[in-house]
Amino acid sequence: HVPQGPVCTNLGLKPGQRLTVKGKIAPNAKSIVMNLGKDATLIGLHFNPRFDAHGDVNTIVCNSKKVEEWGAEHREPVFPFQKGGTAEITFSVNENDVTVHLPGHQFTFPNRLGLSVFDYFDTQGDFTLQSLSWE
Repeated sequence: HVPQGPVCTNLGLKPGQRLTVKGKIAPNAKSIVMNLGKDATLIGLHFNPRFDAHGDVNTIVCNSKKVEEWGAEHREPVFPFQKGGTAEITFSVNENDVTVHLPGHQFTFPNRLGLSVFDYFDTQGDFTLQSLSWE
């Protein structure tokens, strides 16, 4: 069972805007999930740092999901997260992709679903959300 954190709807994030997420990582964390999309069924960016889950150790896995259909997994070679630490992640929405800003690293993930606005955000797993801000 994955703990479900807060769910945001009607965010209205458009290209040129960004969402900054801050929170605390559990001391025994296995996995963190953040979903950004149109709603719970159309996830443009599934952001999943895995400390030890699904056969991955200290790996960031990203994907997209259209209803029940997952896309191809994208793996990032860096892992700037620590169990029991804090995390600050910024998602910048662009025309054709989303830039994910991590401590000392950034990467882009394509907007595979062609979403013009990101209304939905949720967090799941071993992460306690402390603040959300967008501009």
